[in-house]
Amino acid sequence: MTMRNRPRAGVVGLAAVALTATVLTGPARASGDTAARAAGHQGTQAAIEAAVAAGVPGVSAEARDAAGVWKTAAGVGNRETGAPRGKNDRFRTGSITNTFVATVLLQLEAERRINLDDPVERYLPGVVSGNGNDGTRITVRQLLNHTSGLFDYLADVPYYQTYTLGDSFLRHRYDTLTAQQRLQVAFSHAPLFQPGARHAFSHTNDVLAALIVQKVAGRPYEDEVRRRIIEPLELKSTSSPGTSSDLPRPSSRGYSKLFYDTQPERIDDVTELNGSQNWGDGDIISSAHDLNLFYRALLGGRLLPAQQLRELKTTVVNPDLPITSYGLGIEKLTMSCGDIWYHDGGVVGSLTLAAFTEDGRHELTFNYNGDWDASAILPILNAEFCDQTSG
Repeated sequence: MTMRNRPRAGVVGLAAVALTATVLTGPARASGDTAARAAGHQGTQAAIEAAVAAGVPGVSAEARDAAGVWKTAAGVGNRETGAPRGKNDRFRTGSITNTFVATVLLQLEAERRINLDDPVERYLPGVVSGNGNDGTRITVRQLLNHTSGLFDYLADVPYYQTYTLGDSFLRHRYDTLTAQQRLQVAFSHAPLFQPGARHAFSHTNDVLAALIVQKVAGRPYEDEVRRRIIEPLELKSTSSPGTSSDLPRPSSRGYSKLFYDTQPERIDDVTELNGSQNWGDGDIISSAHDLNLFYRALLGGRLLPAQQLRELKTTVVNPDLPITSYGLGIEKLTMSCGDIWYHDGGVVGSLTLAAFTEDGRHELTFNYNGDWDASAILPILNAEFCDQTSG
C-alpha cells in the first residue's frame, strides 16, 4: 500500500509504516461479517485522535456499515486560526482519481467501444515512444493494473524537486502543466521492465488512461466522469478543478513539510495548487461522504456489468509487498482479519484512503490535511475493520 502522488510522504506503504502487529500479526479477532463489527467506531475514533496527537494537523472521516453512517473529524483545519477540521470537508483525492478513470474505461469496454487488451498505440498513436518506450507493446489493461513498465514521471528527480519541494514548489504551484509535458518527462527515461513482467505503480500509466478516455469518448475525461459517475450518483461534493488552484468549500487548509531536509519542523500552507499539475492521475476533488457513495455503488454493481466488475477485481500481486495486489483501479490488502479493498491517494498537502469490503457494504474513507506522516493509517484501518472494540 503506497500513498500515491507523494513519494516523500509516501513511499510509505505498508513496509515503511510498520508492517508489524496491527495488520500482520494481530489476533484474528474479527473473522466473519465485518459489516456487523462497526457500530460505535470507538477504536477508530481513538486511532484517528492518536494520529492527530502524533502530528497530523487534522483528519476528516466517514464510515458506512450495517448500522448506518458515522462521521468524525479531529484536529485543526486551519493552523493559523485554530478552526477545527470539518466532517464534510472537500479535499484533493490524489490517485483515487484512478478508480474513476478505470470505471469509465470499463464502461466503454462494456459498450464495445474499447478493448482493454488492445495496444495503447491503437488509441494514442505515436504518444508512447522514444528511449525504448513502445505503445505497440503495452495494452490498456497493463496501464490500469500498472504492469506496463513505464517510468513514473513523478520519480524524475528534477521534476519532483521542481513541483513538490521547497521554494521551487512555492514558485511553481500556480503553473499550468499539460499531460504532454509530464509524459515527456516520463519518456525521457527507458522503461523499468518489459510490459507484463510485474506490477510497479506509475503515475504515467494513469495520465495515459485519462487520455484514452478522451480519445475514445471524444470529450474531456472530466466530462465523462461527470456524466457517467458524478451526476448519476449525485456526488455533490465531487468535481474536477481544471486549472483552478482553489479548493471549493467546505474545506480545510492543506499543509506540507516542503523543507524537510533542512528545516524538518517547518510546516507550510500548500492549499493552493494548480489542478492541471495532477490532471488525469490525481486532480479530482471530493469528500469522504462522496467517495463512500462512489465505492459502494461500484462494488455493489451499480456502475459496471458483472463481467467488468470481475475484471476490476482481477488483481496482480505487488512483488514489493505481497500482501497487496492491484486490480483495475482498486487494490486488495490482506489483514489479520481477512481481505479488504482500498485505494489511496496523496498530493501535496493531502493524504486520503478509502477502504471497503468486497461487497462495498462496510466502508471507511478518511483524509489528512498534512502529507508527511502516514504511520497511523494502518492502526486506523485495523481499528475499523479488525478490532472488535470498534463495533
